[in-house]
Amino acid sequence: MNKKVFLSGVQPSGKPHIGNYFGAMKQFVDLQNEHDGYVFIADYHALHSLRNPKEMNENIKNILLDYLAIGIDPKKVTFFKQSDISEHTELTWIFDTITTMPFLMRAHAYKDAEAKNKEIDVGTFNYPVLMAADILLYSPDVVPVGADQKQHVEIARDIAEKFNSTYGETFKLPNSKIMKDMAIVLGTDGRKMSKSYGNTIPLFAEYEEIKKCVMSIVTDSSGGIPQNVFAIHRLFRPEAELNKIYKEKSGKYKDLKEMLVEDMEKFIAPLRERRKEFAKDIPKALAILKAGSEKAKKVASKKMEEVREKIGVQVY
Repeated sequence: MNKKVFLSGVQPSGKPHIGNYFGAMKQFVDLQNEHDGYVFIADYHALHSLRNPKEMNENIKNILLDYLAIGIDPKKVTFFKQSDISEHTELTWIFDTITTMPFLMRAHAYKDAEAKNKEIDVGTFNYPVLMAADILLYSPDVVPVGADQKQHVEIARDIAEKFNSTYGETFKLPNSKIMKDMAIVLGTDGRKMSKSYGNTIPLFAEYEEIKKCVMSIVTDSSGGIPQNVFAIHRLFRPEAELNKIYKEKSGKYKDLKEMLVEDMEKFIAPLRERRKEFAKDIPKALAILKAGSEKAKKVASKKMEEVREKIGVQVY
């Protein structure tokens, strides 16, 4: 009996934080034991906001180390780089020819940019079509995404349905997978953890950095319990256990923060050390990525042969 397939991509956009981990990254590690997986570095998507070649190059290497460190197993997951697979952009163009502008104008990213009166590049407008190609090339059953990305999976389904109805059954319709209780991780200021808010706790932070971040958490208290501290702490200890501790230490915010520091260090330290080990041999890590890209290329090429046959351009 074949395993189900999951796929997701991650942009090389700097250091990950614990919100990234519990909101998305952890899902990949959990899913790899029950599914066949595809996880890719979405470097072409990152061109929307990152136009520094040196930084892009470093970010790609860093995100590779990050995902190996958290436990992505190359034997269970095909881990690859988007730009290595030309079929992604080829399929995007084919999808462009059956996708209308009014349809894409409903996308959240476009509407948000329009509302802010930003000068919108074609890539921002066309982002959901490239994402549809990313997904549909590999016939996944589930696509683990953050709540804010759910619409993109729905757009991919709609594009797949339109292609299938136009040219015949070709693409599997994927479903999004969101961990409801972990969909939003609060930052140190009580808002959603985000680099743009400057309220993050780095996933591979050293002890002193963890301590500094935790001690800066805004103590929004209710019934003697610092809610923001508790919201982050429940990521690292069972909630039932914490309820008892927080009740016993009602009002003792410093004690509770110090406990959170220790619990976070206990969790982060093994990840941090594993990352340092992978960083000692970058060529070896890059060889893992290259092998993943070669494996993904075979799958994508096979699907594109089918697509070219369906649209009538395959004449040789």
